Amino acid sequence: MKTWTTALPVLAVIALIFTLGRQPPGIVVVIVALLLAGAVLAAVHHAEVIAHRVGEPFGSLVLAVAVTVIEVALIVSVMLSSGEKGAYLARDTVFAAVMITCNGIVGISLWVTAHRRNLAHFQPGGTGGMLAIVTALVTLTMVLPTFTTTAAGPRFTTAQLIFAAVVSCFLYGLHVFTQTVRHRDYFLPITKEGALLEDDSHADPPTNGETLYSLALLMVALVAVVGLAKVESPVIERGVQALGMPHAVVGVVIALLVLLPETIAAVRAARLGRTQTSLNLALGSANASIGLTIPVIALASFIVPGDLVLGLGPTQLVLLVLTVAVSTLTIVPGKASVLQGGVHLAVFASFLFLTVIP
Repeated sequence: MKTWTTALPVLAVIALIFTLGRQPPGIVVVIVALLLAGAVLAAVHHAEVIAHRVGEPFGSLVLAVAVTVIEVALIVSVMLSSGEKGAYLARDTVFAAVMITCNGIVGISLWVTAHRRNLAHFQPGGTGGMLAIVTALVTLTMVLPTFTTTAAGPRFTTAQLIFAAVVSCFLYGLHVFTQTVRHRDYFLPITKEGALLEDDSHADPPTNGETLYSLALLMVALVAVVGLAKVESPVIERGVQALGMPHAVVGVVIALLVLLPETIAAVRAARLGRTQTSLNLALGSANASIGLTIPVIALASFIVPGDLVLGLGPTQLVLLVLTVAVSTLTIVPGKASVLQGGVHLAVFASFLFLTVIP
C-alpha cells in the first residue's frame, strides 16, 4: 500500500513538471490521464489515514478544505488562459461543485447505504445546518447578482463583491466552528437507534509521524491532481469545442476531477454504513467550494484583468431551487431509503444533461 500511494503522487508531480505549460502529444496525454487517476486514488488513501488519526468530523474537513484550496488555484489559472470565456468559469465550476456534492455525492451515498442496510441513518441537526449554510452561500453569492440593479447584467459591483466575500468567509467559519467545537456530536455517525456509531475499523490509529507523512503526500497528490487537470484542460476545451458543447461543460469537468477524491471517500464511508460521514464530506465540500472559492476569486478579480460573472442563468436557478427543496425533504426525517438517493441522482443527471444540451 505504501509503495504505490507514495510512488504515484511523486510520479504525477514529475509528469507535471515536464508537461505544465506545454502541449504534449497524444500518448503523453493518455499517460498524464492515468497518472491523474492514480494521484486521485492516492489522495483518498492519505486523507483516510489522516481522518483515522484525527477522528470525525475533523477528518471530513481535511479533504474538503485541501481540495477546495487547490480548486481555487485551478480556477484562477484556467481563467487567465481562457480569455473572455473565463469570466463565466468560476460561476460554472462552483455551481457544478454544488450540484455534484448536493446531488451526485449525496445521492450515491444514500443509495449505497440504503441498498446495503435498508435505510441510511444520519443526524438531521448537523446535516440540516450544513444545508442551510450551502443555501445561504449560493443564494448570496450566485443568485443575487442576477437580480441586483446597480451593475448591468448578472454581475456584482465592487462593493457588493466585497460584501459577498466577507459574508462567505463568516458563514464558512461559522460552519467549521459549529462542526468541530460547539456541536461536534451533531456530525458524528449514528446507528438506526440514534446512538453514536463506534469506529469499527479495528486498526490502530496511525502515529503522529505516519499522519504527517500522509499529510505531506496528500498535499503532493492534490497539487498533482490539479496541475495535471490543468494540463488536460486544453485537451478538454478543444474536445468540448469540437463536439459543439457549451463552454460550461469545461467547468463541470474541472469540478468532477477535483471532487473525485471526496466522492470516492464518501462512497467508502457509505459502504460501512457511516452515512453522516458521507454527508459531512458532501455538504462540507459544497460549503468549502463556495465559502473559500468566492472570496479568493473576488480578490483575484481585482488583481488579474478580465470580467467576473457570478449570476446564475434561468436553468441553473431552477435546478438550484429543486436541489434545495429535495435536500430539505431528504434531511428532515433523519433517515433515507434508495428512493431519496434515486431522486438526488435524477436531479444530478438532469444537471449534466442540461449542461450539455441547455
